[in-house]
Amino acid sequence: MRIAQVAPLYESVPPRLYGGTERVVAYLTDELVRMGHEVTLLASADSCTAATLVGCCERATRLDPDCVDDLAPHVLQMERVVALAARFDVIHFHGTYLHFLAAPRFATPHVTTLHGRLDLPHLPSRFHAYRDAPLVSISEAQRHALPQAAWYGTVHHGLPRDLHRCVEKPGDYFVFVGRISPEKGIEHAVEIARRLAVPLKIAAKVSREDECYFRRTVEPLLRHPLIEFLGEVDERRKGELLGRARALLFPIDWPEPFGLVMIESMACGTPVVAFGCGSVPELIDDGVTGFVVSDVEEAVRAAQRIQAIDRRRCRDVFERRFSSERMAADYLAIYQELTRTRRSCVRADQVGELERPDWMMDA
Repeated sequence: MRIAQVAPLYESVPPRLYGGTERVVAYLTDELVRMGHEVTLLASADSCTAATLVGCCERATRLDPDCVDDLAPHVLQMERVVALAARFDVIHFHGTYLHFLAAPRFATPHVTTLHGRLDLPHLPSRFHAYRDAPLVSISEAQRHALPQAAWYGTVHHGLPRDLHRCVEKPGDYFVFVGRISPEKGIEHAVEIARRLAVPLKIAAKVSREDECYFRRTVEPLLRHPLIEFLGEVDERRKGELLGRARALLFPIDWPEPFGLVMIESMACGTPVVAFGCGSVPELIDDGVTGFVVSDVEEAVRAAQRIQAIDRRRCRDVFERRFSSERMAADYLAIYQELTRTRRSCVRADQVGELERPDWMMDA
């Protein structure tokens, strides 16, 4: 198939540091290429991909000091999607809903994976306006807030099998990986570690909107000798931290749409202690790949018996349920369903060969 993957421009594909959505797009895109499909990735020009890259801005916007307007490059990206739409059998958007405005301008089947939370009060009316737009959820829990939307399926994220290795003999610390914000539960993670007198390593991003929370609430917690704050880390360092940890602490307090770090942890053989919010009960097999708990008290008791979890079995569950091959196969089934129901779409071979724009680059 000729497939377009349209990524948000906030991070490169894959991200240099933090960034779940763009990381998933990278794994999916490269797996589809490996399977023999003709894939074009529309992303920031500093991305690295096995596909044909269409650079829609010079650098990913979050780490670009010269970027003062996130919206403008995304508008330009939509224009490039429209210009190239007839070349593809299907267009796969990732992220939000800006492209809903552009979709009537092309006939190519398209689908959107929503990567964020959907329980916000303003979202139902916005999605009602585009209620026929084909959508994919990343967990069954995510879609509960919008049951009336045009869901084509749920596809759990996946990782390349060779991205992380299973570490069967861990070190003597817990780890927290992700983003510093109230709903992510960093305060709970610190309390769990302190009550068990086990070191906690924190590898996390601090967004601009969470800087006040970080300074007022989190920084004082970091003064404890058991707590080590590492900031954002790259993929290699993240794998090392996860693999050598006794457990990943994931004490969230919000309807997590997925939680990529949970399957990254499983890939390393590291069990997860997580509060049972959002997707957590859907992803963690309680007693097999970790423990699903309801509060700090239960988390402390679970973390005390984390050695009962077979780390090799964590890895086996990852390989069976959360590989990039399985993710790509699931998406291909959706692409094929879309093309079957949209036989009237314009195909590139029906409109003649188009000139290759100078902003298309081979990776």
